[in-house]
Amino acid sequence: MADTGKILSQLLERVSYLGDIKQDPTWRGLDEIQRSLLELKDSFYDIPENDLLRELERLEERLKFLEDRAAEHITPMERVNIVRSIHRFTLMDILENVYDSYTELGGEGECSVDPAIVVARAVISRRVKNKIYSHQVMVIGHEKGKGEEFRNGGSAKPWGNEKALRYMKVAETEGIPIHFYIFTPGAFPIEDFPGAAQQIARNLYVMAKLKVPMVSFISEGGSGGAEAVGLADMRLMASHGYYSVISPEGAAAIEGKIREGESLPRELVQHCAEQLKITAEDNLKLGTIDRIVQEPPLGARRDDYAFFRRLRYEMIRATDEVVLKTKSFRAFRAYALNRQKEEGKDIPDEFDVVIKWNLIGIEKERLLALRSKKYRQMGLGYFKERKPLIPAVSKAKDAISKGYYELRYGLLKHHKKSVQQILEDMSSEGSAMLKTFTEPVRSAYEFVFAEPKKPTRFKRADQTIHSSIFCQEWETYVSPLSNEDKTVSCPNAHKYGCLDLWVPDLYGEFAGVCPTCGHHFPLEYQWYLNNLFDKGSVKEFNQHIISANPLGFKGFESRLKRDVKKTKRRTAMVTFDAEIFGIKVVVAMLIGSFRNGTVGTAEGEKFVRACDKAKVTRRPFLCYVHTTGGIRIHEGTLGVVQMPKCTMAVREYIDSGGLYIVVYDNNSYAGPVASFLGCSPYQFAIRSSRIGFAGPRVIRETTGQDVPPDYHNAKNALKRGHIQGIWDRRMFRKNLFEALLSMGGPKLYYR
Repeated sequence: MADTGKILSQLLERVSYLGDIKQDPTWRGLDEIQRSLLELKDSFYDIPENDLLRELERLEERLKFLEDRAAEHITPMERVNIVRSIHRFTLMDILENVYDSYTELGGEGECSVDPAIVVARAVISRRVKNKIYSHQVMVIGHEKGKGEEFRNGGSAKPWGNEKALRYMKVAETEGIPIHFYIFTPGAFPIEDFPGAAQQIARNLYVMAKLKVPMVSFISEGGSGGAEAVGLADMRLMASHGYYSVISPEGAAAIEGKIREGESLPRELVQHCAEQLKITAEDNLKLGTIDRIVQEPPLGARRDDYAFFRRLRYEMIRATDEVVLKTKSFRAFRAYALNRQKEEGKDIPDEFDVVIKWNLIGIEKERLLALRSKKYRQMGLGYFKERKPLIPAVSKAKDAISKGYYELRYGLLKHHKKSVQQILEDMSSEGSAMLKTFTEPVRSAYEFVFAEPKKPTRFKRADQTIHSSIFCQEWETYVSPLSNEDKTVSCPNAHKYGCLDLWVPDLYGEFAGVCPTCGHHFPLEYQWYLNNLFDKGSVKEFNQHIISANPLGFKGFESRLKRDVKKTKRRTAMVTFDAEIFGIKVVVAMLIGSFRNGTVGTAEGEKFVRACDKAKVTRRPFLCYVHTTGGIRIHEGTLGVVQMPKCTMAVREYIDSGGLYIVVYDNNSYAGPVASFLGCSPYQFAIRSSRIGFAGPRVIRETTGQDVPPDYHNAKNALKRGHIQGIWDRRMFRKNLFEALLSMGGPKLYYR
């Protein structure tokens, strides 16, 4: 009777699992099978064993028929249901069945620092010619917990991602590869230190240059939460997993403009799941993952040992490939050809060769170069780009420009201090005879090392202040909002007794700032273009890059055209050269009037190219965030991968000695803050701005808790250490100028 009881339990589990997938317990009589099984369970000891077995065989045959029909066509939403099922395998199952042994780090169970993130030092082995060879690896990933509430369903809190980062650095110190496993619907959206967005940004910044091989495996990848441990040299994905910019329910709420508390139409949720291109096949076509790990027809469960065997093979194989690419092309090619012969065959019991996973100096540099190239190419071809009439001329111009700046600020400036010191020593002798020889040399030196025109300054007390900070030499731009002849009340009037403000004054000489309490009313981005930078110095570039609809998201094309017509812009990112009191800077500006400042492939590419330009010209790089609503959901994971892509560019710019400054304004949320904005060492906010990972509604729906009205304000962001200062709009120009003078290393062109 023991075997019969086991069969009965397995059948009940299969019925439950199929019900999870279909989200319909009555689908094709599934409820009838479940009812019959429960009746057999209740009368288990009253039925003869032979009769019981025959009835179980009959029910299993019916169930198998339904499973086969379900597997014929699995919709994107059903894949989401597969991943969310309590029967789905978890990271702990992988540690038990894929690795030979492991030691969990950072504590266990409820005593761990955020149990939603599991870190383990593990051993994985391969067989080669009847010999066993072991590899040491660091395993980092999400654990959903299966009913253990303290796991938060795999939603990592900020300190969980900090724990992951800490052990990434340990792996780098020990020179062992990292295996990432992604099982998260998204990060836990709280701003408590170290902050959800800011910590994800720190993780991405460090992962961009970790000098060890990294392989990631995605089962459930929810936007920024997935990217916190997702930047890897090889990205694998389960065939029935999903990887998305937002959950289908979240997208449906936005698309359908569903109010909080209202139920979501099931058809709309399914529609969004299809439009977001969240499946493994979709992501492979888009280039956001490298390979698919095949699962059983209805997905792998906790006892699918054949799948664990395949996953073990795929993780070893992926790590081998990452390592071999750093060693030599010939070695990788031979390995790849051999593996190609095995495609479609059963998983081999043995590997042909042993590959050591430790890297030496030059191999580490190749690893970083390949990683950079990999992420720079993500999203290319999915935005519109007007090609130059003569591409060769454009390329030649870029090469000449790069060569010029490298010569001027690289080769020649490298010896500048030495030459200058020699000239000063010679001139200090005061000899008329020496001056006869030194003057021609000095003239030649000054011609070669021509200094940029520096602003004049005068001393006041103990500080240096620019002579024209308080009076600009040109007529300032006035917001069109000042044309309305009416008064408005300051939102802080009840607290500070602010008087009603006459609109022409408020948006004119007051620059949109209440003179009583300092509250900042929103201003259009054109105000900053015209009032922040020197007159006539703004020169835009990258206008030929245009936002598109790469996923073919229904209805989005018309919205894009509407935004282009309204704003006269083609992306939410404006990139340009400008000057602040004579200091040349490169600027990337996210504007709120185009798609709420959301970031897609076009915006990411413009940002990366602006970053590269700042790197070549040795200029400071300013990112001013007029507004950003996060990653553009209509571009799916193509938008999500702009997070690691742009962070990679920022890391390379900063490593080259650049000065990267971020200034937030209005509403700055989600993916950009959790990546290329939040990783800046110098972050400031305009007063009255709001900064965070998720808005109040998302926080309520995710955590079940309300947040106070000031939860995301700049003052609290400063207290948490997420920004380094709060600037008044009226002092933005002065503060930015002083930051350019006092911050950054010696490699800037004007140093």
